[in-house]
Amino acid sequence: MTNALLVVAHGSRRAESNDEVRGLTDRVRTTAGDRFAAIECAFLELAPPSIPDGLEKLIQDGATHVTVLPYFLAAGRHVAEDIPAEVAQTRAAHPDVTIEIAPYLGTSDAMPGLLLDTVGAARGCERRLP
Repeated sequence: MTNALLVVAHGSRRAESNDEVRGLTDRVRTTAGDRFAAIECAFLELAPPSIPDGLEKLIQDGATHVTVLPYFLAAGRHVAEDIPAEVAQTRAAHPDVTIEIAPYLGTSDAMPGLLLDTVGAARGCERRLP
């Protein structure tokens, strides 16, 4: 089994915002080591590649198991409906590939600490653990 990760963000008309997601994806790729054979990003709208195109690239590169990670903070319509609908298209076209959708970023147990660390960095102070 060849595992791959697709980080899915909303997408923006602002190129710099999309480039931030691409940069984050590069950092995730570096940090992940050998956990995934490939890590790419895709966008729900407004920027390439689309979710189906991102999935297709990973599959063409040999992925047999793809985890889609919604880079979203809340379960709005995009997380609850749009991303699953986009993924369903590729699942139907590639029934031999396992494509799962991970919980969206906002559900992570690490989020409270990340927020506090970010505020601490902005204020020039460190987070104090209880």
